[in-house]
Amino acid sequence: MPVNRNALIRYRTIDQCLQNRRRKWTLDDLIDACSDAIYEYQGIDTGVSRRTVQADMEMMRSNKLGYEAPIVVVDKKYYIYSDKNYSITNSPLNQQDMQVLSEVSGLLKQFKGFNHFTDLNEMVSKLEDKIYSQKTQSTPVIDFEKNDNLKGLEWIEVIRKAIVAKKTIYITYQSFKAREASTFCFSGYLLKEYRNRWFVLGMQHKRNAHIMNLALDRIHAVEEHDEPYRENTELNLATYYDNCIGVTKSPGQRDCEVVFWIDAANAPYVVTKPLHHTQKLLSEDETGKIFSIKVILNFELERELLGFGAKMRVLGPRVLVKQIKAQLKQTLEQYDAINTITYNGDG
Repeated sequence: MPVNRNALIRYRTIDQCLQNRRRKWTLDDLIDACSDAIYEYQGIDTGVSRRTVQADMEMMRSNKLGYEAPIVVVDKKYYIYSDKNYSITNSPLNQQDMQVLSEVSGLLKQFKGFNHFTDLNEMVSKLEDKIYSQKTQSTPVIDFEKNDNLKGLEWIEVIRKAIVAKKTIYITYQSFKAREASTFCFSGYLLKEYRNRWFVLGMQHKRNAHIMNLALDRIHAVEEHDEPYRENTELNLATYYDNCIGVTKSPGQRDCEVVFWIDAANAPYVVTKPLHHTQKLLSEDETGKIFSIKVILNFELERELLGFGAKMRVLGPRVLVKQIKAQLKQTLEQYDAINTITYNGDG
């Protein structure tokens, strides 16, 4: 059964609403959400009718699209999923989905090789591999890095929409160091991925408002808020992370030249996969190579360097050398104390 783009947008919108169990959804609420989504994605502002949304939910309940969505009505007023873990995105792809994906893949392949679209290469490969494995019911031939237990991905689209629409959001957030969660208004500017974790850079609304970076896996809830959005007036988002490994950075923080030595056996790995785009080869001999990168000093840099263990030696700046030595000393102390730690595993 053919399904047009508007219907797919409505199905996805209804699905996202019903997954949000922190709010009670009436039919009018779902109509408003679908109308907003159609306007955002299609530029159509005529609204969505009551009959259309009711028909959409009947279609989602049925097996015609393979969804069989467990949509029920509570108190004769509110719509919910009876299975709190259900989502149409968990349903297997049907024939029409496969056709749409194939068309999208064919379109994207036309741009592979263009300098402005180099990031598409991996995306197209992922998409083609998914289509191949789905059509042939076989094991994928590409195993991309992933983390199936990653938390916080459900907030990406919510926050992206808020950034695009320049809307303030009300976030419930608990950092690893905090004993309990706190709530605050937040104006988001940029979503950033680092090692399969997602972060949002923006401004917290307080009397001493400041730029902060939030990990999406530490967010408990996100809601819209009517407080005025605070525009970004101080950051160049296109270049903000250029002098940074990872995401830990403060506005105005200056970079410095980090110099390190890698032994000859491991230097090729650093040559073929530079630690940073500013990496330069300074010198080399039979024992190894000396490189430099120009970055800010942060936690992620230290973790990257420490990951090489005895295969690397940091030569400068002095403050970083001191910090690395302190970390290594602490590591040795942990191993010296191994006899005081009980472990029941083999070996």
